[in-house]
Amino acid sequence: MIDKFVGSIADAMADIRDGSTVLLGGFGAVGQPSKLIDGLIEQGARDLTVVANNAGNGRVGLARLMELGRVRRIVCSFPRSAGSVVFEELYRAGKIELEIVPQGTLAERMRAAGAGIGAFYTPTAFGTQLARGKETREIGGRQQVLEHALPGDVALIEAWRADRWGNLTYRESGRNFNAVMATAATLTVVQTQHVAELGTLDPEAVATPGIYVDRVVHVPYGDPAV
Repeated sequence: MIDKFVGSIADAMADIRDGSTVLLGGFGAVGQPSKLIDGLIEQGARDLTVVANNAGNGRVGLARLMELGRVRRIVCSFPRSAGSVVFEELYRAGKIELEIVPQGTLAERMRAAGAGIGAFYTPTAFGTQLARGKETREIGGRQQVLEHALPGDVALIEAWRADRWGNLTYRESGRNFNAVMATAATLTVVQTQHVAELGTLDPEAVATPGIYVDRVVHVPYGDPAV
């Protein structure tokens, strides 16, 4: 019997290795797998590359992971925000590497990884510092930049509902990067707010088929960390 639910956050975080590239779902705090991030902190993996929309806020979650010196490099679209104090401290001290990627390009690089596409051309960032050192060419009368796929060793994502096969649905903007990240990682770990009986999810609403999911942990809706 297929049952991808695990009994604890610790079980969900098992086997994540030092040096891993971790795809971290969420748009700010929306759709972010807060409990899984806390579990990664407890698990102890270090020298990580984190791929996320932003570089954390305050001194909790991703910011705490960075503050503990566990993140070597971050790939994101918005490294600076009103609460990105930890990232700014580390970056100014030369203690963390940064790669800025435009948000649409970030999503497409991960989608390409999930689809088995090695690279693609996009006009985004042509003529800017973000294109420095990258291959360019003219396509259809527009200058384009070659961007490579961005796979992860691990994806930590949040879903609204999940069944025991790992089929996932998302709620409104909570979907954000979560669905595309699930396809782009070798190991996909899910924090779900609700558990659905097998066969009760509307197939048209399943944004992530269970084939992309390896482990699921239930973090009930209303948990203070959600």
